[in-house]
Amino acid sequence: MSPRDIEQQTFDIISCFFEEEQNPVCNRKVYGGIESDGPGDDDGFDPVVIADKLRELGDDFDVKFIQPHIRKLQQAVADKAVEEFARTVDSLCAAQRAEVAPEMQLLRASVALGLYVKKTCPDLRATIQSCMTAFINTRLAGWITQQGGWDQVTMV
Repeated sequence: MSPRDIEQQTFDIISCFFEEEQNPVCNRKVYGGIESDGPGDDDGFDPVVIADKLRELGDDFDVKFIQPHIRKLQQAVADKAVEEFARTVDSLCAAQRAEVAPEMQLLRASVALGLYVKKTCPDLRATIQSCMTAFINTRLAGWITQQGGWDQVTMV
């Protein structure tokens, strides 16, 4: 088999791998059902079957190796986002003259930052929600408890 034939087969396989429904070579329904090559066929090449096997290999590798790393990466990104949220709140508080208790100032700044991001960057809503929760639980939970809970804090 020539290198050009391999290149064409590779193209067909990868096309089926990524675009199963859109690619006529891969969509058996469009062409009246391309059947797998049978024993009577000369080369036995079927890009759909090979693409399916490659997907199985990829899925197996994904479950065993990639997903654990992705979870670590997602956690690192989340941790970094929480750290940056806290730094931003601290910076906002430092830029203002304190008119209220430092904890209330932190709460106001975190709420204002959260609302701003929610309104202007809706795609970050889940991230900012997690950041706000972590920030408040880490930095303000004790103070909120001392005030008698959220009902009392919101009255201040």
